[in-house]
Amino acid sequence: MDHDNADISGEQIPIEPLRPVPAGPVIVSVCISCKSADTGTIVGPDMLDAVKAALGDGDAAVMVRPVQCLSVCKRPATVAVTSPDGYTFLFGDLQTDSGSAALISFVESYQRADYGLVPWRERAEVLRKGMVARVPPLRWSPEDGRAPK
Repeated sequence: MDHDNADISGEQIPIEPLRPVPAGPVIVSVCISCKSADTGTIVGPDMLDAVKAALGDGDAAVMVRPVQCLSVCKRPATVAVTSPDGYTFLFGDLQTDSGSAALISFVESYQRADYGLVPWRERAEVLRKGMVARVPPLRWSPEDGRAPK
């Protein structure tokens, strides 16, 4: 298979080579409809406020946004970290203080890592335990399915 061109309906379309480091902003999506399993209290808005405070709004390379639901309702609070051409990480079971603090170093590592693929050892314990999913970039599809080296 030719990796420099895509063949769609017999037409050759050039594919831009991927940059190893994620381009564009790192997007941190915080579920604002998450409810505590014990009390049913909505915890998402508090997590959003904590993440915004932790990451600040002075860095154009990071965007924090609220989302209505990330469909991980049994593991509140839930946060996704992604970029236009990087991996998407979905974390659950995050507490406001420890989760927002862990996301600071995770986002910094994400910005430096090839395809945003933060090594396991660089993730805080709360993020290792709270991992729900790691989804590869849309435009990256190696034939053998392995992560890039």
